[in-house]
Amino acid sequence: MKSDSTQSPRPDLSVQIGPLRLKNPVTVASGTFGYGTEYLPFYDPARLGGIFLKGLTLETRPGNLPQRLAETPSGLMNAIGLQNVGVEEFIATKLPALQGLGTACIANICGSTVEDYIALARRLAAEARIDALELNVSCPNVKAGCLAFGSDPVMTEDVTRRVVEAAEGRPVIVKLSPNVASIATMARATEAGGAAAVSLVNTFLALAIDVRTRRPRLGNVTGGLSGPAIRPIAVRMVWEAAHAVSIPVIGQGGIMTADDALEFIIAGAAAVSIGTANFVNPKAPIEVLEGIEAYLRRNNLPDLVALRGSLILDED
Repeated sequence: MKSDSTQSPRPDLSVQIGPLRLKNPVTVASGTFGYGTEYLPFYDPARLGGIFLKGLTLETRPGNLPQRLAETPSGLMNAIGLQNVGVEEFIATKLPALQGLGTACIANICGSTVEDYIALARRLAAEARIDALELNVSCPNVKAGCLAFGSDPVMTEDVTRRVVEAAEGRPVIVKLSPNVASIATMARATEAGGAAAVSLVNTFLALAIDVRTRRPRLGNVTGGLSGPAIRPIAVRMVWEAAHAVSIPVIGQGGIMTADDALEFIIAGAAAVSIGTANFVNPKAPIEVLEGIEAYLRRNNLPDLVALRGSLILDED
């Protein structure tokens, strides 16, 4: 008697971000995966759809004073302050190691002025290994730039347009802050500026206090809250953004499991990004990827497009 070994066809997991095609929807968030090679002992990064590299500025930055990390219930607060080696050191010492990685490498850029962003975009667009740019207008832990650009739709549209022009054809993804009155308004501003996609959410501005000392638990006083505690709010914001724009939305915020990622996709995300989970379970992105594929197979869905934005709302 023959056993029935028939399996449903492998679903198409690819995602299109402007001219950039990701092999699957699972990426890792900037600031949680280093410069792209730190997780090699755990798995081959080529299995991922893409890597958002650690945030870059024109010059080397030492970051904020400690303490920089503080755990909270179901969350993690950070105030790293964009510590990084600077773009020239990155190109000289970090970028060569990325040449053999079989996945998209997306540079996250941040500046204090529009001119900083433009200079970074031009410099990185000259490097063939950089597949796209993520415009960081949402980091809450630096004293100039970033969040100032990402909290005003006029400024967001302007800096997006100018970076798109400087990027010389590289797709530009704009990373939005949740610390705004309307995420839909900010998403529309990025689309108007020519962004290929929008990613959200970055961390929520937060404060934790040590009641024994009555001092802030972070040296920067406030920090950015990430982790499972923020996920339902992030899913809601992705849902709102996906309804506001026609460009792809990359969802992130507290994704620990495949089910978490599926929430974002059902809400309208074209792809997802794993952040805090990398510190808890280094193999989380692979488990999420495998779980998404298994879900599509179980539900006889041919591709991600069939699932994206499929949230069912009861009629009144």
